[in-house]
Amino acid sequence: MDNPESKENVRRFAVSQGCDVSVKEEYLEIAKGRSGEGEERPETEAENIKNADVVCITSDRFGTGDEELGEILMKAFLNNTLWDYRPRPARLLFINNGVMLTTEGSETLDALKLLEEEGVGILSCGTCIDYYGIKDKLRVGRVTNMYETVDTLLTSGKVVNI
Repeated sequence: MDNPESKENVRRFAVSQGCDVSVKEEYLEIAKGRSGEGEERPETEAENIKNADVVCITSDRFGTGDEELGEILMKAFLNNTLWDYRPRPARLLFINNGVMLTTEGSETLDALKLLEEEGVGILSCGTCIDYYGIKDKLRVGRVTNMYETVDTLLTSGKVVNI
């Protein structure tokens, strides 16, 4: 498998289905069931989001209307208010042009990196990253896929859509 994101997506899916997974340089070795050996269960993060709050950010602006005001509001939301709020959401999902907030040049990167260090999952839509041609500009969090996005949205406690 020459695509690291695809390999990671397959690995996460296999683990979520109860399989043992060994990551090799060019392939994944997947075995049915868990032997207790191998890598640590990486789906722990996914288990931690069950019934937790998630914020789905679908734009690089907050709200509709004036674009400049929307940019100001989004920066205030991510750079100040969300950082101070407790409890923090388990994950921030960035979809559509919301992925721009996780990439090079974004004025929200520092706050997002701090949130990630505090345990908030920062996930950017892989299809969106590819669509905008900015895969090499991702600076915080990790790329996700639609399976994980749907699983997050449907198993979380409360989803706030922005």
